[in-house]
Amino acid sequence: KEVPGHPDGRLIDIKPLPGPLERNQAAFGTSLACVQVNGDGIVHSSIARDLLARMVYGSCCSRREAVRRKGTKQMSLSDISKLTASMGFTERNDPFSLFGEWLKEAEKSEPNDANAMALATVDEEGLPNVRMVLLKGFDEQGFVFYTNFESQKGQEILGTMKAALVFHWKSLRRQVRVRGLVEEVSSAEADAYFSSRPRDSRIGAWASQQSRPLETRFALETAVAMNTARYAIGDVPRPSYWSGFRIKPLSIEFWHDRPFRLHDRVVFRRAGDQSGWTKARLYP
Repeated sequence: KEVPGHPDGRLIDIKPLPGPLERNQAAFGTSLACVQVNGDGIVHSSIARDLLARMVYGSCCSRREAVRRKGTKQMSLSDISKLTASMGFTERNDPFSLFGEWLKEAEKSEPNDANAMALATVDEEGLPNVRMVLLKGFDEQGFVFYTNFESQKGQEILGTMKAALVFHWKSLRRQVRVRGLVEEVSSAEADAYFSSRPRDSRIGAWASQQSRPLETRFALETAVAMNTARYAIGDVPRPSYWSGFRIKPLSIEFWHDRPFRLHDRVVFRRAGDQSGWTKARLYP
């Protein structure tokens, strides 16, 4: 309820609800709880921790269960603040800065390869293909990854110059979907990234006829040995067929898990890669 003149914004009365909640009163309590909410929308009262854990993880979830799902020994007030802050992403207006923040958080929480993304393409018959690749850079121009252009994904992208991406961070219960047009990165960009790779990876780019039939593992190892000898001295140059693609998004959708599949979804769309963004919330 609103509290006129209250210096900290407002107070919210939260009462136990009938149904499953009553079966967990030992964990939740039956008394009225007051939660202070400041202007930033962050819950600051420690009294509210169990209440907010239920609101975040589901009304049948005790604080102990919420802690188990979160994978930590305890749910601190800082944890609660982060959870409530993450719910405010629907108010953001810059998809690239929001993506950058989510990626940084994923780098801290994912067990490995927070930059992994599913890349979807279609073949000449319109049949889709999807595989996991690694994001190697992004900015307001788009999302960059590198590959052998003679591979299946390389040929399919060159045939349509369109693609889609999905990032899924299970530890954060978040997903980002990207759809857009594709362009090749410049030779300078491709050279710079290729030279940053481990030497054995650069040798591998010469040895592997990516996506084409391989008779035996021995044949691949022989090709690696031959190219290792070929480039035994000096630098390993970038093959002409190996470079990068930049996906220039026409839409970016941000998804955040919420209880009972009532997820938060926000999509940014634009008509062209130089146009301004429009934003809309979507039903889950």
